[in-house]
Amino acid sequence: MMKKDSPTMTAAELLVRCLENEGVKYIFGIPGEENLDVMQALRNSSIQFITTRHEQGAAFMADVYGRLTGKAGVCLSTLGPGATNLVTGVADANSDGAPLVAITGQVDTNRMHITSHQFLDLVQMFTPITKRSKQIVRPDSINEIVRIAFKYAESEKPGAAHIDLPNDIAKLPVPEDPNVMPMRHTAVHQELTGVADVEKAAGLIFQVEHPVILAGHSAVRAHAAEALTKFAEQLKIPVINTMMAKGIIPMDNQYSMGTMGIPQRDFQNVMLDNSDLVIAVGYDIVEFSPSKWNRTQNHKIIHLDVRPAHIHSLYQPQVQVVGDISDSLEKIAVRCHRENEPELFFRLKKLMLEDYSAAESDDGFPIKPQRVLHDIRQVLGQEDILISDVGAHKMWIGRQYNCYHPNTCIISNGFASMGISVPGAIAAKLIYPEKKVLAVSGDGGFMMNCQEMETALRIGVPIVVMIFNDSGYGLIRWKQEDHFGSSCFTDFTNPDFVKFAESMGAKGYRIQSAEEIIPVLEDAFSQNVPCIIDCPIDYSENTRLSERLQKMDAWIAERL
Repeated sequence: MMKKDSPTMTAAELLVRCLENEGVKYIFGIPGEENLDVMQALRNSSIQFITTRHEQGAAFMADVYGRLTGKAGVCLSTLGPGATNLVTGVADANSDGAPLVAITGQVDTNRMHITSHQFLDLVQMFTPITKRSKQIVRPDSINEIVRIAFKYAESEKPGAAHIDLPNDIAKLPVPEDPNVMPMRHTAVHQELTGVADVEKAAGLIFQVEHPVILAGHSAVRAHAAEALTKFAEQLKIPVINTMMAKGIIPMDNQYSMGTMGIPQRDFQNVMLDNSDLVIAVGYDIVEFSPSKWNRTQNHKIIHLDVRPAHIHSLYQPQVQVVGDISDSLEKIAVRCHRENEPELFFRLKKLMLEDYSAAESDDGFPIKPQRVLHDIRQVLGQEDILISDVGAHKMWIGRQYNCYHPNTCIISNGFASMGISVPGAIAAKLIYPEKKVLAVSGDGGFMMNCQEMETALRIGVPIVVMIFNDSGYGLIRWKQEDHFGSSCFTDFTNPDFVKFAESMGAKGYRIQSAEEIIPVLEDAFSQNVPCIIDCPIDYSENTRLSERLQKMDAWIAERL
């Protein structure tokens, strides 16, 4: 810790003091000329600065750190190109509801009114992708700006905030005034919902025959998994979750009906079509549009969340229960009683599990995604963490990777940016060094931030990365084939991923048969260095899945 009573404290040093006061443990970023004073202040700080290889990687690390902890992850860049490199990760956090604070360097204030080397109006640039974007123009405003940034980032709905620090302001002395020192902050308890709304919701649930719960990411942020599971069991209501709410109810619970989110009509769509009430618990329309499940507006809806519902013509709730989610669920359950089990949904789940397990033991090579995910699930414990990148593999993970606890499968499905898995896994392993952390990425997404493998090696974070290798942008190829019957402009070649790992002192593996998946994963998790597993994948399964799902209703009708 730096000296607290130094009369020569600079604005940069006060900024670091304020970050310490917010409980910041890590800052992810790259030093630059315009943040030299901040970097110098960090040398004497309790905060660990983690030097990344690209600012986007730094932002993704802060993004996933915030999502897993509920505390704002912090990323830092210099001005201009360094700041623009942060944008994708900052936007991802803002859309996904992950608290993040981005700090950028800036030119001297006396250069901002003229054409200037590397100058961009960063406050204006970050405004559309953050909840709050402010520039520090006086040292005596730093404590307030930092406190406001963290307040906005961490309050519902969490998201990103941005602080811009000009180079000349960073060097200025801080006035000797106790009012400019780091500000205290206290926890704000979530407000409770009113009795009238609870009773309306309970009455509506009592009246219908086939209610379904649609659980979203806000329920995960609110730590409502236990209350939601108890609510579902007590009232005998099946639960469908979004991709970002995987694990909100254990998959082996009889009322858990799996994950909704792939573009095609799947079992969960059939379940919703057979419901007469959707209880949307912590559901955010950014995760999965109502147009995917309520296009004909045939559902009655209860919106239950810590915030009122978004405005959407296809999401118009009959009742809104706004307040602490666990408290609201408990109050509704006390006022409602249901006796009949959802037998139709149990039968649908049985068919769903039969479909999911069809290729789990397939020995074909290249390997079917169902087999890979089945074997991954055998190696990872229920509390271990899988970080998914974005691509065709995300669809398979969302659909078929079973989860039993929240935040054990991290999927970006708000902004949904490729390249998140490797830096995200680094952040997850920093938070939970005792857990296995596996990044699953396509070869396209991996190459977007593969440079951060060196960061993982350098800071001693032994993550494991499995690459689904199909030498192409598999998800776009899948969509092209669904729409046009063929694909174009999606193919590329890859480096030798094993040699890539070995070139930096990591360990590389290449899967050569389905039987190798489990032993290779087990060996990789026994290493004390980062590991890369190159897994050739059979994405012809994508087209087969589309063809099956196109016949979903007829297939189900034959078996029910």
